[in-house]
Parts: sequence; structure tokens; C-alpha cells
Amino acid sequence: MVGAGLHTVQTVGLALANDLAAEESRPKVVGLMYVMLLVGMIGSALAFGNALSDFSPGALIQVIQASAVITLVLNVIALWKQEPRSRLRRGKPAVEPSFTEAWRTLTQDPRALRTLVAIGLGTFAFSMEDILLEPYGGEILHMSVSATTMLTATLSLGGLVGFAWASKVLSQGADPYRMSRSGVLLGVPAFLAVIASGYLDAEWLFSLGVLGIGFGGGLFSHGTLTSCMHIAPKDQSGLALGAWGAVQATAGGIAMALGGIARDLIDMLMGSGVGYISVYAFESLVLILTAFVLMPLVRSEPGSEVLNPHRN
Repeated sequence: MVGAGLHTVQTVGLALANDLAAEESRPKVVGLMYVMLLVGMIGSALAFGNALSDFSPGALIQVIQASAVITLVLNVIALWKQEPRSRLRRGKPAVEPSFTEAWRTLTQDPRALRTLVAIGLGTFAFSMEDILLEPYGGEILHMSVSATTMLTATLSLGGLVGFAWASKVLSQGADPYRMSRSGVLLGVPAFLAVIASGYLDAEWLFSLGVLGIGFGGGLFSHGTLTSCMHIAPKDQSGLALGAWGAVQATAGGIAMALGGIARDLIDMLMGSGVGYISVYAFESLVLILTAFVLMPLVRSEPGSEVLNPHRN
């Protein structure tokens, strides 16, 4: 239910922002929305870590209950007396297109389907470890419950920096597909750092890898979302962003489920700890595959917008 609500509101909010923002301002608008999401994740992770410093099952239940109530209150405040959107402001078409017609119009752009495939693969690769990082830190690196809770803040901080950087670079006219590819390529060494941290018993390397995963994921998500906003036909931003949200949510949900199942099965067959390493290594391979899928979409001019934000 939480996932359904999150992605429903996210898709509608992004479509509205896409309609209201000028084209040159859209990367900044998207960046702001996601920055606020990540700020909330960082703040809640810090609060949860502090509340669970003296861990007990009862304290965990209280934290979950409190977060549910706070989330409900904040959502009511956010939605209270929101200005209703009227299609009359932009002129209502004489005949409403059917979903099939609208989808056909969207996919006439040769980039659309490849973009959605890349979104699915990249999201899958960046999501399999989502529920494994904390138990990996606790089981393999022997971190405390409070310390592993802070991993969410570390991951979100990386995403926050990635989104902020991507927003700045993309608002200057950089190629969103190149930004997406840079994100997936940066994710590969980040996962390798997480793998190496277990063998070296290096908690600092693990945290650095988690930070890198968040940073690469932030670049990838902002880049793919901005590309969807660019290829959306007039008056069909909702469909394009809905497709982005549906692919992302589906790929992310499947990835998290398969990540947990794969870890348990591999550990059962090959011994404790092997499951984590296998999942992280597989994610690295999928990230490389995603980079190949994105390659035809990237502009042909040399240079990297990640390293040179003033290059167009």
C-alpha cells in the first residue's frame, strides 16, 4: 500500500510539474522534488538511528507507528487545498485520444522504448541491494542496529548529491542520456567497493560504496526522468512519466524481491555470505548491460557532462 501510494503521487506530481515548468527549468524542478524526497529519507534515517540506539522490539514497533502517523499528517498538509488542474487552461482537444492511440504516439519516437528498457534495467540493478545492505553490514561487518540504520542516510546522501549535481548540469543543456550512462558506470566500482569491504572487514569502505551507489543512482534516475520529460509528446506528459514510474516501480519491486530470495537460496547452497556477494556482482553486470543499452541514445559529441558541466 505504501508503494502504491508513493508511486501514484509521484507520477501525478511529476506530470503536473512537467506541464507547469518551462522546458529549461524542468531539470531543476525534478531535482528539487527528489532532493526533498531524499532530505526526508536522510532526516528519518537519522531520527530512527537515534531512536533505536537502545534497541528493543517494542521500540521498533513504536518507531514504525510514529512514522506512519507523521506520514499521514504530512500528506494531508501537502494535499490540503491544492490548486485543481484544469485542462481548459491549455485548451481541451476536440476528441480525447484512447490509451492505445496515446501510447502509439509516444512510441513513435524511436528513443522511447529503448529509454524504458534502460530505465527498467538500471532500476533493477540499483534496487536489488536495497534490502540487503543493512543485514550485510550487521552480519558480515558486525555493525550495530543503529549503525546499519544510518546506511539509509548514507545511501540517500549519495543520491542527494547526485541529484543536485545532475540538476545543475542538465539545466545547462547537458545530455540526460549521457548523465544516465555516467550514473550506471559509477555504480559498478561502488558495488565492487561494497564487495571488497566484506573481505577486508573495512566498514569505511562499505560506507563509501553505499555512498557511491546512491550517487550513481541519483545521476541515473535524474537523467532518465529528464529524458522522459523531453520525449513526451505535447499534452501527454502524464503518459510518458506514468510509463517511467510504472517501469521504475515494477523493476524496483521485482529486484528487491529477487535480491532477497537469491541471497537466501545461494547462502543455503554455498554457505553464509556468498549470497550477498553474488547479488552485488550480478548488479554490477546488469549496470554494464544498461550502459550498452544507453550507448545509442547518447549524443555523439566527445566529453563528459559529469566532469564538465559547461559542455553542451
